[in-house]
Amino acid sequence: MKKAIILFMTTILFAGILAACGKSNNAGDKKTLVMATSADYAPFEYTESGKGGEIIGFDVDLAKAIAGKLGYEVEVKDMDFGGLIQSLKSGQADFVLAGMTPTEKRKKNVDFSDIYYTAQHMVISKKESGIATVEDLEGKTVGVQLGSIQEGKAEEINKTVALKVENRNRIPELIQELKAGRFDAIIIEDTVAKGYLKKEADLTNFTMSDDPEEAGSAIAFPKDSDLTEKFNQELKKMKENGELQELIVKWFGGEN
Repeated sequence: MKKAIILFMTTILFAGILAACGKSNNAGDKKTLVMATSADYAPFEYTESGKGGEIIGFDVDLAKAIAGKLGYEVEVKDMDFGGLIQSLKSGQADFVLAGMTPTEKRKKNVDFSDIYYTAQHMVISKKESGIATVEDLEGKTVGVQLGSIQEGKAEEINKTVALKVENRNRIPELIQELKAGRFDAIIIEDTVAKGYLKKEADLTNFTMSDDPEEAGSAIAFPKDSDLTEKFNQELKKMKENGELQELIVKWFGGEN
């Protein structure tokens, strides 16, 4: 009888240990971190044809570099930009790297790393549109990506220059709507815009003057994640030793 009780208790204890290991959500207990992104934002993150659906880009390289230094591998999950913050809150992802700006609204829900890249807002329209300044957007329909910093920028402009703001989930959708004439202009990040401008000869653009920090990109984490400080430490080292600049030159071809 005693042997049966001991065997039973040992089985229960072993099962408990296995269950505890399987449910562990502590970053230090797992060797793979899940990175959530929106893979429609070349050269930050995108799926290149002929690559078998692999997501590549500046943000992916940065994530793998930092995680690798910390002893982790990275699993990249693609989703709509508007769902990225929620993926952190619901535990679907360990961090978000998607050219995301750390706005005050977002900081209420997640934590951010230091800024790793700074870009500007660019307004794109058809060459015959006559749109060359922010004031020219009055009465126009302007497309932005849902949940993006550019969506907030358009709403801000709308306070002084009356325009209609419409959003879409993906950047290619904005380009399509613009070319089809359903949008008069779109606002996207200048680094991303350059790739489309090379392909579309009938489009023109201008860059909006802005506070550089307002358009800066940072890595997002769940509130109080111990990864935030760890990533910051490695990001700082990459800035100091030139590794970050090497990635910038690789993907953007110039200084930042």
